Amino acid sequence: MNNPETPLLTVIVDSFLALPGWEVLATILGIAYVILAARESIWCWPAAFISTLIYTVLFWEGQLPMQALLNIYYMGMAIYGWTLWRKQAHQDDGVLISSRPAGFHLMFIATGIGLSLITAVYLDLALGSRLPYLDAFVMVFSVMTTVLMARKVIENWLYWLVINSAAIVLYWQTGYYVTIVMFSLYFFLAIFGYLNWKKLSRTQPADSA
Repeated sequence: MNNPETPLLTVIVDSFLALPGWEVLATILGIAYVILAARESIWCWPAAFISTLIYTVLFWEGQLPMQALLNIYYMGMAIYGWTLWRKQAHQDDGVLISSRPAGFHLMFIATGIGLSLITAVYLDLALGSRLPYLDAFVMVFSVMTTVLMARKVIENWLYWLVINSAAIVLYWQTGYYVTIVMFSLYFFLAIFGYLNWKKLSRTQPADSA
């Protein structure tokens, strides 16, 4: 535990300096993934793949199998996203930036909340997890929203704003201050991503939405 009298900025700086090299690389690539995705660059997916590959190994070695499995999922989504975005680069009918109607989002949110509640009960009863409901919300909606990202659904960025906000609260309450800094950056990058995709969508064919 950190000394309560230690300034938070000092705790954050010391935590950064204590990070192992592989974790630093995974963090940098994770940030690069969001920046490249916001710019609609296909190279976001290789960055995501390598970042999540490193995290998979780190979490497995740290005896966090659920987090390792989640990152294996992200690795698969990186391959999926690369395949879809590469199709756009070579074909006229590839995946373009699009929007979904309100009914889709109501169903998406209802499904996410339902899965979050089921996951939270499991985490609480079977694993004795800390903050199971908040943890489950962040995990479930991150998994679901990654699909929207790969499909270039512009509202994915709005979901990330909520997810990143919830993640900041989660990591604040559990003492992961370095991760708070990263997710705070993700929050502002999600705003940039939404605005940039909005601008890029205006250059697409009118029937792509």
